[in-house]
Order: sequence, then C-alpha cells, then structure tokens
Amino acid sequence: MYCLVKFAPLFLAVAVCNGWLFGDFVGKRSELDEISLWPLPQKFQSSAVAFKLSPARFQIVQAKQSSAGPSCSILENAFRRYFEYIFGDLKKPEKSRKKVYDSDLVELQVWVTSADPECDGFPSLQTDESCEFFPSASVLHCAVTSMLSNPMNDRQTMAMNKFNVFHWHIVDDHSFPYMSRTFPELSQKGAYHPFTHVYTPSDVKMVIEFARMRGIRVIPEFDTPGHTESWGNGIKDLLTPCYSDSSPSGAFGPVNPILNSSYDFMTQFFKEISTVFPDAYIHLGGDEVDFSCWESNPDIQRFMVQQGFGTDYSKLESFYIQRLLDIVAATKKGYMVWQEVFDNGVKLKADTQIHVWKGRPQYQDEMAQVTAAGFNALLSTPWYLNRISYGQDWVNIYKADPQNFTGTDAQKKLVIGGEACLWGEYVDATNLTPRLWPRASAVAERLWSDKSVTDVDNAYNRLVQHRCRMVKRGIPAEPLFVGHCRQEYKGL
Repeated sequence: MYCLVKFAPLFLAVAVCNGWLFGDFVGKRSELDEISLWPLPQKFQSSAVAFKLSPARFQIVQAKQSSAGPSCSILENAFRRYFEYIFGDLKKPEKSRKKVYDSDLVELQVWVTSADPECDGFPSLQTDESCEFFPSASVLHCAVTSMLSNPMNDRQTMAMNKFNVFHWHIVDDHSFPYMSRTFPELSQKGAYHPFTHVYTPSDVKMVIEFARMRGIRVIPEFDTPGHTESWGNGIKDLLTPCYSDSSPSGAFGPVNPILNSSYDFMTQFFKEISTVFPDAYIHLGGDEVDFSCWESNPDIQRFMVQQGFGTDYSKLESFYIQRLLDIVAATKKGYMVWQEVFDNGVKLKADTQIHVWKGRPQYQDEMAQVTAAGFNALLSTPWYLNRISYGQDWVNIYKADPQNFTGTDAQKKLVIGGEACLWGEYVDATNLTPRLWPRASAVAERLWSDKSVTDVDNAYNRLVQHRCRMVKRGIPAEPLFVGHCRQEYKGL
C-alpha cells in the first residue's frame, strides 16, 4: 500500500507527529477502510501496493542527509520504541509459529531537516512538528522538520493521540504534593501524606524527561491567589485570615495580597520553579478567586481605601496578579493565565497566553475579545472531560472548533490550540484513563486535522478502531458504543 501523509499541528495540551502504524495497515486495497488513521493527517493518499516487513531485515535509521547528528538520544529511543511496536506481537507464542517473510521494505530513513543542530533539547512553542512520509519499495523517507520523535509512535496515552503539551495542575486547595527544595514544609504540611503522596524532585525530573523523549512539553501550574488552602499549612501568614463580624473566624481565604512577605515568598518560590521546569512558560492560574474573605478582613478593607479601590475587589486581585507577573517575568519565563486575569484588565506582556475556560457553551465572545486585544488564546471550555453524561458525548467534543468566533483572519491565527482538561474532584488512578480516552482523542483530531474534517460518521468508524488500538496496547480506553475489540483489554 502506497501512502503519503502530512501533518501540520496546532498546540494541543494534555501531540507529537507520531505518524501511522505500518504493521496494522499492510494489506489489500479493500482493507483501507480499516486503516482508520487518528487524528486524520492534513493529506493522505493511498494505492493498492502492499509491502512486507520482517524484524530480521527491517531497520529504522537516520538518513545521511539528516541534520540531527550521529548521536541523538531522542531519535534513537524513538527508533527502538517504534520497532518494538511494529514487531512486538511476533514475540508472543501464538504468533511465533507463523512464517516470517523477507522484507519488501527494509529501511525507514528519518530525515531531520531542521537547521538547528541541537537534537536533544526540550520541545517548545516554536518547535515545528510537521512531517511527511515518502514511501517507495526500497526505502521509506520521513522528512521531519523538528527535533522530536515525531514519526514514531509509542505505548503512552498522550503521544499516541498526538498531544504535545502536558499541563500539570500540580497543586490545589486540597493538597500540595510538589516537594519544594526551597520550602519543604509546603509538602510536609500540605500534602495528603508527606512521604507517600508527594512528587519528589526525582519524580518531577522523570516526568519531564519521559515527556521530552516523546516530544511533549511539561507546563506546571501553580495557581494563586485562589486555590491555595493547602499552601497555608506550610507558610505562615501567606493566606488571608477571614473574619466573622469583628473577630477572626479561624478560616483562611486567598493569598494575602497586602503583605510584603507574600511577595517575598513568591519571589523565592518561582525562582526555584523556573529552574526545575525547563519550558519557557509557567501557568500562573488566577481563576475563581473568592472575594468574601478579603471583604471580611479589616486590614484589607483599610488597604482598599488607601489604594483608592473602593469596594471593587477585582482591583485588589489585579494588584496581586500584576506583582506576581513581574516576579515571574524576572525569571525570564513567559506565563499563561486563566481568562479572569484578562477580564479584570491586568496589564499583560504581549506574549501572554490567555486560557479560556468559562462561558460554556458561549465561549466565542471571550475568544474574540482575547484575540482582538492581540493575545494568544488557548481554549478549554468545551473540553472539560471530567464532565460526563449518558451517551456519546464525544460527538459534541468533536464538533467544537476553537476558531469558531467572529473575528479577522489575524485573530484566528492567534488561536494556538486547545486543551482537554480532566479535573480530579471525582477522578484518581482507578478511573483516570478510561474517562480520558478515547474522549480526549476527539479533541486531538479537532485540533490537529484540517478544519474540513467534520464527518461524524466517518470519525466514529475511525475512532472505534483507534480505541481498539489503544486497548491492544494495554490502555483501558472506554468504548464509544456497544461492540467489542478483537483483542479486549488485557494488554494482548
């Protein structure tokens, strides 16, 4: 089978240009409907020509023209993973008795065309992940314009679906599991358990490296001034004391924005974060700030009068956020913020990424406003996968288009992509994977494929097969509807 495929990605959070699964697709022309590429490439052509592959002869190597250099660990690791993916089934007893033919196709040459000689760096927003496949009977070239494992596939739940960013909302009200070297008391007093339920420095480093090998960025979120109840357990006076009438109630609210000590802490903390996480961006949150505690506190009331804020506590929030942004900017990091920061008129750097999550289902006005102001926009509103309902809710997920708003072509270009969110109020390791997949796969195709790819019936047929591929690889992806996979979930 002759195929030409071409990918041209957007920004997807929580896909590298993984390509397609050669081993599954070799067959007769009548079997092309079973190829079920997901996400669908920008271009795809095929013929009836089929090639045989044999583990004894087939190999994956860098092309001589490749600019990646002779020792690129990202590519070498990807080659090994992909080879195992193609031929791993042959190791199983029931398959090993079958005759293995000589290869018609003996080599996959990966040709990296980037002018940047750095191979083993970290992926970034500027990384070009487009790639093309040009097969022939003797050699298969993949022209890849990035330094990632893009033409490869692997056994993980993100890269297989072409997600290229892991947005790690790493702490929240209920727990502070990130183990800080500068402030170890944050996790010691704020995590569910200081030893069993924390992310150690080595854990964080492992996640970042695992992602790097698959072309996935890791963007941490440390959300303030709200969502910070767990922070207060370890840092004295960080949170605002709430009052009942004229006396402290014993409860605490958002970060106290009137104390210099709050900003001293944030300066030291984000200095550490900027060295731990290599990505150029940090997500700073800024959402869902409950003003009631600030409103009850007499010290804050006096501060509001001194600053001329009146009773508009969104101005106090902006005061805090502005100082925090200056602190993070001093670390040479860019920042992402939730849309409330933009809505409240905080002065932002031109390269700030505004994360739109509110307005369900009418998020289009917010996207129009953000892009009209010249900011990059990232959409999550229609893709909160923690929301579940009876039936095939993937269809509405699939139909949502982040560029579906009234605006100029220049505004549409500021939409850098979208994010599938899965919040953890009712999710842990027992149900995370099936709730995420294949519903997140629908988001991936909407953001990766051409805007003309909208046929839901065709998508259903392909997604059913893609879900079965995930099941085959040991990923317990839930069914779209009644039916079964040829190899049910047992990692078979």
